[in-house]
Parts: sequence; structure tokens; C-alpha cells
Amino acid sequence: MNKINITFDDGKQGNFDQGITVLQAIQNIYPNSYQRYIAAVQDGQAVDLNTPVTEDATFRLLTADEPDGLEIFWHSASHLMAQAVKMQFNDVRLGIGPAISAGFYYDFQLNDSISAEDFPRIEQKMLEIVKDDQPFVRKRISKKEALELFKQNEESFKVELIEQISDESVTIYENGSFFDLCRGPHVPSTGYIKHFKLLSTAGAYWHGDERNPVLQRLYGIAYPSQESIDRYLLQREEAQKRDHRKLGREMDLFSFQAEGPGFPFWHPNGVILYRAILDYMREVLTQKGYSEIMTPIVLDESLWHQSGHWDNYKNNMYFTNIDEQTYALKPMNCPGCVLVYKQTPHSYRDLPLKLSEMGLVHRHEKSGVLHGLIRVREFTQDDAHVFCTPDQMEEEIIHLIELVDEVYRTFGYEDYQIELSTRPAKSIGTDEMWNRAENALSHALEIKAVPFKVNQGEGAFYGPKIDYHIQDSIGRMWQCGTIQVDFSMPERFELEYVGTDGGKHRPVMLHRAILGSIERFIGILIEHYGGAFPVWLSPVQCIVLPISEKHQSYAESVQHALQDAGIRSKLD
Repeated sequence: MNKINITFDDGKQGNFDQGITVLQAIQNIYPNSYQRYIAAVQDGQAVDLNTPVTEDATFRLLTADEPDGLEIFWHSASHLMAQAVKMQFNDVRLGIGPAISAGFYYDFQLNDSISAEDFPRIEQKMLEIVKDDQPFVRKRISKKEALELFKQNEESFKVELIEQISDESVTIYENGSFFDLCRGPHVPSTGYIKHFKLLSTAGAYWHGDERNPVLQRLYGIAYPSQESIDRYLLQREEAQKRDHRKLGREMDLFSFQAEGPGFPFWHPNGVILYRAILDYMREVLTQKGYSEIMTPIVLDESLWHQSGHWDNYKNNMYFTNIDEQTYALKPMNCPGCVLVYKQTPHSYRDLPLKLSEMGLVHRHEKSGVLHGLIRVREFTQDDAHVFCTPDQMEEEIIHLIELVDEVYRTFGYEDYQIELSTRPAKSIGTDEMWNRAENALSHALEIKAVPFKVNQGEGAFYGPKIDYHIQDSIGRMWQCGTIQVDFSMPERFELEYVGTDGGKHRPVMLHRAILGSIERFIGILIEHYGGAFPVWLSPVQCIVLPISEKHQSYAESVQHALQDAGIRSKLD
């Protein structure tokens, strides 16, 4: 039999018979620790450890202690849970079961209703499947075979998914008597998933469309150790105490009404907090040389065709007719800012031009995804657009990185993660443009000594970008800020400046948002501090307490003096 070389990312390698699985090679090279590895990456693609290797190859091994590995671990746990549900209930039809930001879920259609009282027996059945140590077996079959298989088993939702697949073949995964339509990869066997906990149930429309059937969604969590499960449950309990929706009611900050689902109603205390944040941002931006603009909320439909947003956001936009002409509520501020730039001729001497806007935008989110201030239909973005020459681009990116860091630290976020997303398969602009922009972003991050992760091919179609994920006080990550290089808008709107040579040139357009959605940022801020804001953000900074009725008059004078000094106070 032919021999092949298998190399792992730590440099260890071995010479094996052709057809050996990745798992067998790991067991040979790491005999005492092979069980910690759950999958592998080959040429940027995650693969099962049960994959046979037929030629020389190099693999990066994944554990459940890293995000990519944990996602695979959770997805495998969703299959384990679905298998147990099918064994415990009659007439179960499977929806989908992905890994999510914290754990996993699976959607089911069944005659019975799953409640928290059912969790113990589902978990018991999951433990039995784990003890069986059933291998996850990947099979590629024709689309026709798959349709027949799932039709025979009355899995109508899977049939619908298969019919939407354009390939002539699909992959399924089997473990024991259970099988599912799935791309994978998975952990080698059910025996790897020893520690898990079912968390909650909810209703969910199939495909998130209210016109479709309502399915039962079952959420769960899984980790390689019970200690990790316990730590997660403690964090979850703390998160529930800090839920911004609960604290928002208790602190009288905001509310949501049936007359405006997804549209926040800000109460006096909430407006104070809102304005404190905007006042701070405006002060900082003024110091950094920004000029603030305001653009209309409603703009002609043709603008959104020209900007390119029509192709990407039409289904999430609101429309109205004015004088028999179609207008749209803006989902983004960028095109309005571009129109402001175009109103005045610009020279290289005017650049960089920094225009900021606290712009109110509207996006039609489906009712099923609305979540307090975190996901709303109306919100304000702390947008800014920096128009600069190509030679100024890297320096301006450095300034933006410094600005983001300053703002986050002011709000108490010391830890954050950065991702650099590069050119996707579908994009506009030349290779030279993209290389220059990506190099400018990465070099600026390196100059500032900021660690970052590269997301290959995950940039916007109009240019690469940096995304910021802040970590709150109980360890959760939230995506907030972004810095983006845009080739599309200057081209689409024919933006120009006169260069040193007297000729006309295209400026580079840098988009940046630091807080992102102000509403969402406030929701995150409430949970980060558990409602106990720093004094500068607190709606009430001081309370005057008269000891008895005879001190009432003096207490009132103290409270008035505090108000006159600009201190937000009240008399209790």
C-alpha cells in the first residue's frame, strides 16, 4: 500500500498507509491527548476527523476550547438533542439545528408541546446516546436519493431544504438510527459530548417568516467539562439579572408599546442617558476635527438604486409615496453624506474631510427577531465618513483606531477583539485598490500593536473592513464598531477632488461607527453596569434626603443649588 505524509500545525508528522483517517493519525502521534481534538482544518476548510487521507496533507487541529472548534462541538450537540427528542416524542419533524453565539438550538414540529418538565427525560436519553459512543458518519448521496429518503420519513422541512439545493448531490450524517441533512463537520462520535444542559424553549416561524408554520425551538448548551457548564450557567443567571429590558423598566429609562413594536419610547431618565452619550461623542468629535451634518430621514427611491443599497436592503426598507413619487426611509446615512460632499468643489487641501452624523435610520426587522434595544426598527447611528486622498488613507485609519480605543475605554470597555475582513468573491474595484486598502488596514493595526484576526473573504463588496467586538463585565462579546474602506460610493456618485497636479481624482471614503446603534449600545451598557452607571452617565447623580419634615426647606435649597451647578439631582 502507498505511503503518505501527514503533518500537523505544531510541526509533528508521520508516515502512514494511504486511506488512514485523520483521527487514526492523531491517535498515533498524540496517544495520550488525542481525545481533546474534535476536528481539523485542511486548506482553510474544517473537516471531520473520520476523513480518510489519500495524499500528503497538512492539518490544523481544533479543540472545543477555541471558537471554531466550539461551534462544531455545539452543532454536534444539536444533532444529539434532536435524536433524543425523536426517540422521546411521536410524529416529530425536524427543522434546522445550528450552533449559535452561545450554545445551540433545534426547531421541531410535533403534536406535543415540549416544556421544561420534559428536559430531564430528554437529557437522560441524550446521556444514553453518549454512552453508546455512536460515530458520526458522513455520507454523500444524490439529491434524488436524499429526497426519497426524507419523503419516506415524512421530513417535509428537510425535503423543502433539499429542493432548494442546486447541487446534484448532498451530504447527510448518520449516528445510530438517526440521520440528518447536514454539511458538517462533526465531532468523531457522540461519546465526545458528555456535558450538556437544556435551557429553554420558544416558538419560531419556519424560515423566520410569519406566513410559515410555528415550530418549537429547544435551546441547549454543551462543553467538554462540567466546570464550563457550571460557569456558563452562573454567567447566564447573572445576565438575566442584568437584562436591559428588566432594568430599563425598573429605572424608568424606556418602554415598548403595542402601537409601535420595535420602536423605543424614551422616558425622561432614558433621554438624559441618551443625551449624555451623544454630548460626550460630539465633544470628542469636535476635538478631533469633525464637522457634524444632518440629512433627511426620507429620500427619493432613486438614490438607493444609485448607492447600491436597493440590491442589498430593499426587503428591510420602509417606503412611502409623496406627490406620486416613491420615497424610502433611510436604512443608512452614507448616501446623504455623499450628497453633502458633492455640494461643494473640493481640493486636496480640503482633505481629509471628516463629516459626522447622529443619523436616525429605519430598518424593517421581522417581529420574531426584535429584542429590547438590542434589535429594533428605529435607531440612531454615530456615523462618520472621512473623505481623504489615497496617500492619507493609512494615517486616517490610525486616527480612527485611536479614537475607537479612547471612546471604548471612556465607557469602561478595556477588552475588545478586532477582526479584519478581506476581499470577498463578489466585489468591485481593482486588485491594486483592494491590496492597498487591506494593507493600509492591517499595517495601521500593526503600527498600533493591536492584535487582530483575519476573516478571509468576509469583507463588504465595496471594500475591506475592521469590526470591533467589545467584552462586557461578565465576559460576553458584542459587535459594535466598524471601520470600512469604500470604493463603491465614490465611483457611483462620481466624487472628486482636485489633486496637486490640477487634475480630478476620486477620494477614498472611510466609513466608521464607534458605538454603532446608540440604542443597542445603551442596551449593552445597561447590562455591562447592571444599571449602576458611572456618575457621568447616571440619569440621577445625587439624591437629597431630608432627615425630617423640619429639614425639608433646607433640603430643597440644597437640591436647587445642585441643579444650578449642573448636577442631576432629585429630592426624596
